[in-house]
Amino acid sequence: MTVDIKVIRAGQMYRYYLRQTVVGDGRRPARTPLRVAQEQAGVPVGRWMGRGLAVLGLAPGEEVTEAQLRNLFGERGRHPYADRIEADRLAAGDSAKKAFKAGALGRRVTVTGVDFVFRPQPTIYLLWALGDEETRRVIEAAHERAIERVLEWIEDEVAVIRYGKDGIYRVRPPGGLVAARFRHYEARSGRPLLHDHLLLSVKGQRLDGKWGSIHTTALYENTVAASALYNELVAAEVCEALGLATEPRIVTPGRRPVMEIAGVPHELIRWTSRRSDQIAACLEELEHEYVTAVDDDGELKFLPVVSERARAKLNAMAARKTRPPKQSARPLAQLRAWWKASAILTSGVAVDVITSLLEYARAAAAAIRARVAAVVDVALAAVDVTATVFVMNEGGRFHRRHLLAEARRHLALVLRGRRRDPGLDDRIVAAAISTHCLDISEPKTTIGLLADYRLYTARWDLADLPARPRPPTPTPDPDRQPPTDPGEPAALRPPGQDAGEWEIPRIPLQYDRAVLAGAVVQEKLRTTTTAAVRGRAYDVVAHQQAAMPEQLLAPEPADPGHDDQGPEPGSQEAIDMTAVRALRQSRTDVEALDLTADRLRRLQEVATKMAEDSRVRADRHTAQADADVVRPVRPDDQQAHRPQEPGPHRGREAGH
Repeated sequence: MTVDIKVIRAGQMYRYYLRQTVVGDGRRPARTPLRVAQEQAGVPVGRWMGRGLAVLGLAPGEEVTEAQLRNLFGERGRHPYADRIEADRLAAGDSAKKAFKAGALGRRVTVTGVDFVFRPQPTIYLLWALGDEETRRVIEAAHERAIERVLEWIEDEVAVIRYGKDGIYRVRPPGGLVAARFRHYEARSGRPLLHDHLLLSVKGQRLDGKWGSIHTTALYENTVAASALYNELVAAEVCEALGLATEPRIVTPGRRPVMEIAGVPHELIRWTSRRSDQIAACLEELEHEYVTAVDDDGELKFLPVVSERARAKLNAMAARKTRPPKQSARPLAQLRAWWKASAILTSGVAVDVITSLLEYARAAAAAIRARVAAVVDVALAAVDVTATVFVMNEGGRFHRRHLLAEARRHLALVLRGRRRDPGLDDRIVAAAISTHCLDISEPKTTIGLLADYRLYTARWDLADLPARPRPPTPTPDPDRQPPTDPGEPAALRPPGQDAGEWEIPRIPLQYDRAVLAGAVVQEKLRTTTTAAVRGRAYDVVAHQQAAMPEQLLAPEPADPGHDDQGPEPGSQEAIDMTAVRALRQSRTDVEALDLTADRLRRLQEVATKMAEDSRVRADRHTAQADADVVRPVRPDDQQAHRPQEPGPHRGREAGH
């Protein structure tokens, strides 16, 4: 995700934000005024945002002062001008208690706000860091407008004020919300990372004029949908303004493709990801310790494989262990000069590519737009979205917010950086719920009656999908024992073996099965609802073509004048798109829909190969191929993995 969220509490956490976050993640010297510290760090001043500013006497874009921050976020939710209000009341003859109450916004709270961190995709901030001044201004403007749009969506669709006994009543803040935005330019590693911290106050005003607190759980639950919306908006505006296009790139096999600007070399992304490499190396160590840890009886403490939940927790531990200290912030002009010089010297990318990065991206965009038609078919998008969410959530149960986040990801995948019609994501979600989803909410509960918390599952059965294989139990290797203390280095390994050479048995990822599920459902619908899509032959196949990752698209036909050249490596594994190129001559929907079977066969082959590879990796770690042995698991540890089976819906929601 490109949007993170963290709560802000009054006290020590607020002081951390005031000392470092508001000055570009640098170190603010003691007793240095905020404005002076920001000028020394070379970062812009904070700006107020949100529709709720007028009630507090603030204006959009107005500079954020230290006193305002202290009152709103540090003093447990007081008015930004609480000092002035209290002084006026005392001068008018009010008591100290009454004057203090006049400057409060409802009840005092401990959690005073949330910190949303917005950052674009790596290829976008690489263009921002290595491009000219015009490119930098265009990307920053798109970044700011995308944040504004996401904040408006949160105000209109997400934020709720709970009041009454047990928070039984919920109401949208009609006046909107209040937020302070602070811009940062670099990551902890010193590499470019354009990102903004949006400090959103939890205080909101109800219709009766009373002040309440925003339900922060609702903000957490919709962070994925907010991230998908931000990605879609910033990429569309950057691509339209600069003549670019996006492409899906498979970074990790089995995971969802990442939408990046076409034409920006992947080596440049690797150049910026030094911190990611450190986390990945530490994660390998922690995963090996996890699967080989034994108790006093010699039994495995945890599961013999690394599940999705365990991997997420281990990744957070690796990030904390490898977190470097913060550096002093530097002016942007100086940073941009250093970044370009560093990229030329250390990234391995040619100098002419770095200096003409925008031109290379525009050439790649022209090729993609001539090759891939951006066609959004709402009916087929609803199938893909429902199938993906159904498979990615354990137990096959999900909420509307899961469908909305996946619909926005799907649109970003299909449109390749083009703008979409407003409300198209909501139309896809409505089609998915009405056609492919079954409402299984508990009507007796108060929260179950709310539209945002209706619980759904898919109407169709995917029992014929290949189940995720259960890896056999490995035997701990005496040469790879974990350290006695997690902070100590790992035990010695055989000569010539690095941490990355350990093959940790992991549960296969779910996204491949989700893509296969969408193809299976489309194949089923093809045989039963052909008449329902008559007259949309081109839309069906163009929709499928646009939603394919680049690795599955066949290459362009070779130039007749160069027939002596052999095929490029990997081209024999691409889908034969001859039928797609001949689609313009087809006149019936049956001819077009038959192409779904071709895509389905290809996806089935990919899924089968992935399962075989997973079995081969697991066999290397086992001394006995007994897959039915269940090791004891601690009660407070994760649940044992079982192959997905049809039946009652169980398990917590995951994947979103």
